[in-house]
Amino acid sequence: MLLKIAGILNRTAIKVVICGYVAFLPSLVIAQQIDRADINRGAYLARIGDCVACHTAGPQAPLFAGGMPLNSPFGLIYSANITPDPVNGIGRYTLDDFSRAVRNGIDKNGSRLYPAMPYPSFTRITDEDILALYIYFMTEVKPVDYKPPETKLPFPFNIRWDLIFWDAIFVRNERYKPRNDRDAQWNRGAYLVQSLGHCGTCHTPRGLAFQEKGYTESSPAYLKGAVLDNWFASDLTGDLGSGLGRWSEADIASFLATGHGGQITASGSMIAVVENSTQYLHKDDLNAIAHYLKSLPAHDEKAHYKPDLPGVAMTVAAMATGEIERPGAGLYQSFCMKCHKNTGNGEPGKFPKLAGNSSVLAENTTSLIRLLLEGSKTAQTKEGPKPQEMPAFAEKFSDLQIAEVLSFIRNSWGNKASPVTPREISSLRRRLQKKP
Repeated sequence: MLLKIAGILNRTAIKVVICGYVAFLPSLVIAQQIDRADINRGAYLARIGDCVACHTAGPQAPLFAGGMPLNSPFGLIYSANITPDPVNGIGRYTLDDFSRAVRNGIDKNGSRLYPAMPYPSFTRITDEDILALYIYFMTEVKPVDYKPPETKLPFPFNIRWDLIFWDAIFVRNERYKPRNDRDAQWNRGAYLVQSLGHCGTCHTPRGLAFQEKGYTESSPAYLKGAVLDNWFASDLTGDLGSGLGRWSEADIASFLATGHGGQITASGSMIAVVENSTQYLHKDDLNAIAHYLKSLPAHDEKAHYKPDLPGVAMTVAAMATGEIERPGAGLYQSFCMKCHKNTGNGEPGKFPKLAGNSSVLAENTTSLIRLLLEGSKTAQTKEGPKPQEMPAFAEKFSDLQIAEVLSFIRNSWGNKASPVTPREISSLRRRLQKKP
């Protein structure tokens, strides 16, 4: 297998092959025998995979040294040190070890990794890309002598060997295979979304065993949106209300590059994805991802946006004069209208449009509520507009008031979605207070 991998490269990547696997060599020795293009490619692939987000404990922490606490339904899981440190990192990993950890969820010692590590998606990474990633981490990443905190989940989740059964049932251990009935751009986008991008890890609903309900477009649940760590990762299918049905491919590419697109802005954990990963993707790859996502059909649409409905113009006019009396309208006029306007159209490049906003129309309102409770700041990117802040209203508004203003927003300007209840607000407040 590994001899075959080495053979497919145009340049000699690693010149020492012993007994069918790539032997461990000090970083300096390996670096002298590897083309800079291979290292750069591996660095780019690590950007696509957003490895830094989970394996760096904070803005001031050493890159890739691990220790980031990841919330799961079963408790805190601490990320591993993936620097080439020989004691606490992956410095003694052969290419085979590295591939098995990334694509099969098994570390060098044979211990099973929790699926907080997205190996169910990474299993689709090609041999060529695994080799490029290995070269990058072994030669370019600085070794850090740091041992992350040990993950200690309660029984029975602390028993890792039983993950062999979870993997056997839920993980499709296969590399990405291009579809012959699709063009090259579609296949490139599908590969990036399904493998390195691991978009389904956040955006696909999970079952009772915490398994993703689909890994490709063959499943109607794939990328339909899901709650993770008290954020709702949005619907990426062609749903006209809460999905990408009204987005163009250019909208999607712009959103990934700048955090602004489809007349909305990135929020929650997606801000970090844009800042750490997608803003650095090549234009061709951004367009390929957009092309693939736009091919996903809608499933079970429940929310709608119909700006030409009777009464929309009257509502806008009444809001401008302050005559509207619907619950939540007064709060919107006092606290929201300055930025988002009486038309709900916001201000391009600054404040997102609420009229027809797919996040506003999402069936699950977790992110919408959290934004009002905690506030937000838009993504800071190299090509995007200046970041803007939204204030927090957790202390200013009651549960009833937040429910009313969000229900008003979800049912104005042609928006049509289910109302928000005070119980939803109070429930999320409690969950956020319990966060470690």
